[in-house]
Amino acid sequence: MSRIAAAALAAVGTRFRLHGRGADGLDCVGLVALALQAGGYDGEVPTGYALRGGDWSVLDRRLVRVECVEPGDVLLMAVGPGQVHLGIGTAAGFVHADAGLRRVVERPGAPPWPLIGVWRMGE
Repeated sequence: MSRIAAAALAAVGTRFRLHGRGADGLDCVGLVALALQAGGYDGEVPTGYALRGGDWSVLDRRLVRVECVEPGDVLLMAVGPGQVHLGIGTAAGFVHADAGLRRVVERPGAPPWPLIGVWRMGE
């Protein structure tokens, strides 16, 4: 299992907190930052973002865009008009910070939202 996917799975059950970055809570960006750091990522992570929109080009600067999802990949999904959401691919589906459930969860299967992009840590 990739270190990134393992870190995301280890966060399952952590409470949801908007702009959360640690044990006191995570949002989707915080979850992805935590997982990527476990995989050796030392780049920037977006901060101070709004609930809608945002500039996600930072992903293109340090990660490699790919076509197919593998465990440990970063998923950018369109969950509503102008609203995006991040998750981490796993062997069973994907891990994400679910605001409705108020915690980080693993959801089986493919995401129910359109994928905008998929990124992987480069070699």
